Amino acid sequence: MSPAKPATGHDARSLPVRIRHAIWRQGKALRQRLRPRPVAQYVFVAGMQRSGTNLLMDVLDASAATQVFHETDPRAFERYEMRDSAVIRQLAQHCPAPVFVIKALCELDRIKNLMDAFRPAKTVWVVRDWRDSASSAIKSFGNFVPQWSRLARGDAGDWRGRGMSEATRELLAALYHPDASEAEGAAVMWFYRNALFFEQQLAADSRVRVVFYEDLVQHPEREVEAVYGFLGLQGFNQRVAGRIHTRSVKHRSPPDIAPAVSALCDELLARFRALQRGIAS
Repeated sequence: MSPAKPATGHDARSLPVRIRHAIWRQGKALRQRLRPRPVAQYVFVAGMQRSGTNLLMDVLDASAATQVFHETDPRAFERYEMRDSAVIRQLAQHCPAPVFVIKALCELDRIKNLMDAFRPAKTVWVVRDWRDSASSAIKSFGNFVPQWSRLARGDAGDWRGRGMSEATRELLAALYHPDASEAEGAAVMWFYRNALFFEQQLAADSRVRVVFYEDLVQHPEREVEAVYGFLGLQGFNQRVAGRIHTRSVKHRSPPDIAPAVSALCDELLARFRALQRGIAS
């Protein structure tokens, strides 16, 4: 396999911080090449776009035991979609780190299959409040309403509709209206992408842990320590938790969202939060 320059996700931090972390990554890569170890675990970082997956990838990258692959890395992805399993296996064969970490955003419908194919494997699914997720998404992306219309008509021609249940599709068709705002379309996308978690029965899968963006940024030491413990990663300390920098938690609904869509998203978010209460009890 020809070498390619690694890529990371978008980094909004200051230049000195980015330089410091780039030096860390280069040093880690050098140490791993000098003392390579075979892959002993795969980790899939899942969630809706603009939910904090880059943040989680960065704290996982802070472990000396990981090699991370963002969706912007051409070795593992093409146009943000994960390459064929054979390519990922080849990357794993050349991986010098014992923990192979890869984003799985466009692959949310395949999480269970991916964990079964790449063993042993675990998944961390990041959930962000739908209001903040939608607000962030419309600043970065667009075309949400046309996508909604296409999916409501049964078109599953790309990753957005792949694996969608008939019940979800019927909901999208019932809620769709052509004068919907982009914010409403983004909220609907938050719903149908996160609904895949329950449709794959991942709540009952011990290989999967849900992490809430809000908890991650407001209680970084507690949450990162819990993630490291779940994945069996060594080396957690305050420096690792200190990589979490953003504090964007507003919970303010974007304008022009129909009450039925808000209620649908609130209900799904409550189902996720109920899982958190079950873990704590």
